[in-house]
Amino acid sequence: MINGIKVNDRALRWGMVGGGGTSQIGYIHRSAALRDGNFLLQAGAFDIDAARGRAFGVALGLDPARCYGDYETMFAAEAARADGVEAVSIATPNNTHFAICRAALNAGLHVVCEKPLCFTVAEAHELEQLCAEKQKIIGVTYGYAGHQLIQQAREMIAEGLLGEIRIVNMQFAHGFHHNAVEQQSASTKWRVDPRFVGPSYVLGDLATHPMFIAETMLPQLKIKRLLCSRQSFVKSRAPLEDNAFVMMEYDNGAVGTLWASAVNCGSMHGQKIRIIGEKASLEWWDEQPNQLRYEVQGEPVQILERGMGYLHPGALADDRIGGGHTEGLFDAWSNLYRRFALAMAATDRGDTDFLETFWYPDVHAGLMGVRWVEQCVQSADAGAIWVNC
Repeated sequence: MINGIKVNDRALRWGMVGGGGTSQIGYIHRSAALRDGNFLLQAGAFDIDAARGRAFGVALGLDPARCYGDYETMFAAEAARADGVEAVSIATPNNTHFAICRAALNAGLHVVCEKPLCFTVAEAHELEQLCAEKQKIIGVTYGYAGHQLIQQAREMIAEGLLGEIRIVNMQFAHGFHHNAVEQQSASTKWRVDPRFVGPSYVLGDLATHPMFIAETMLPQLKIKRLLCSRQSFVKSRAPLEDNAFVMMEYDNGAVGTLWASAVNCGSMHGQKIRIIGEKASLEWWDEQPNQLRYEVQGEPVQILERGMGYLHPGALADDRIGGGHTEGLFDAWSNLYRRFALAMAATDRGDTDFLETFWYPDVHAGLMGVRWVEQCVQSADAGAIWVNC
């Protein structure tokens, strides 16, 4: 169980790019990073409006001299300080991720980046190579992947409790954008603008989350080919989709489906994943994250509860309070940031043995997400054809 003890001998000096006062996700980054004392916020370039960003940083309690107008100035100034930041989180619109990640790595910084990591596979490969060259990591914030019951499912599947995997059924389908809400919301408007988000909306913004959860649960499975159909039900969003269906075939003969939607009227969040094997099935839903359904044909359904002693030690290790109390998105993000801190420290000391078996959403996970979206768009735009992966 996590009890607040730092995972390393000291907190990492940390900064932010983006995540200012109007950001939807800035606070959860700060909450997750600072919660266990593994990071110490020292600097930031919080807003495209330099004055507003500086005022926000000061309101957070930062030294005004370390509240910068842009990330280039921040990276240069911090590199010149003996106590400069060692890591940076990027919480900016999607079209800026690649340039800021590359600049941060070149400045000798570890990176935590919102997804998508970038827009193209070529860019993602460049970042992966740069991580290796600079001996720094990129962590990607696939938030709910840090929840303990995702690790529980991973261990149960690895132990063979489901048998050979046959079907992977995924969805992330909410209803909050069933009409053109972006016309009244600046924080939503950029999410449906190709200049800021690239070639997709719900495929990149939503679908990559359950896809990564599936990859975490099923690291042994590889997608052989996929077929994607996408729609723009709110016509002003075209060519970006607000609904999409993806069919996949895996290398072991299993099949997968994924539904991503922002127009599923009445749905609050709708992120679910169901893994079906020859012996049993597992199902997890992020609106009830503390329960994992384990279903064996002909037997009563078992609801596995977070925090209980019958779970795998790897799932119990990330608990923050005993069973019966709820842990959700903020806790899962905190678990990820804890893992990022461990990976950063291990990389800095050259501990390849530790890193070889240590799990976290890394630069390669970011690359795979970019590749999957690129292949989905390719399939859909060619008339929903099968595309080899």
